[in-house]
Amino acid sequence: MSEISDAIQAKCLAFSDRIIKLNDYLLEQASLKYDAGRQKYGMRKGKSSFSHQISDLSQPSSFSHQPSRVPVHLQSVAALANQLLRSGTSIGANNAEASSAISKADFKSKSFIALKEARESLYWLELLHRNGYLTDAQFNSIYADCEELVKVLTHRCKKLDEPGDGK
Repeated sequence: MSEISDAIQAKCLAFSDRIIKLNDYLLEQASLKYDAGRQKYGMRKGKSSFSHQISDLSQPSSFSHQPSRVPVHLQSVAALANQLLRSGTSIGANNAEASSAISKADFKSKSFIALKEARESLYWLELLHRNGYLTDAQFNSIYADCEELVKVLTHRCKKLDEPGDGK
């Protein structure tokens, strides 16, 4: 890989790390919020606590061929966080594929897919923020990182569209 590709991949990996941690944080916060609401109204925490349900989802048995049961009160944040996790980690995966492309067309295709995934990640971040799952500080920080990736990948893709330019 070239130095530029290495630098882009390092940014992609750092962003993916943040997305993975953010996903865990969002699910944990939703769990704590739900458990606090149950306690406020005198409901027992017990086995049906939200945090317990979250830990149940991460057990190996939940990865069997049976569909995992996401509690109703967690479905929206889990769906949004999962979409962000998928698009955010796909940026680095597609960039890595571009770096080992078998042709100029393959390099261009993977580069454009990485850009599309970065833009999709911006959308999911905005949606999480608008719905109160991210604070302003959290949103501004990770959104800025994602915007930087979009700018770098946009620059790369524009250069790929110039006549005579390639990998």
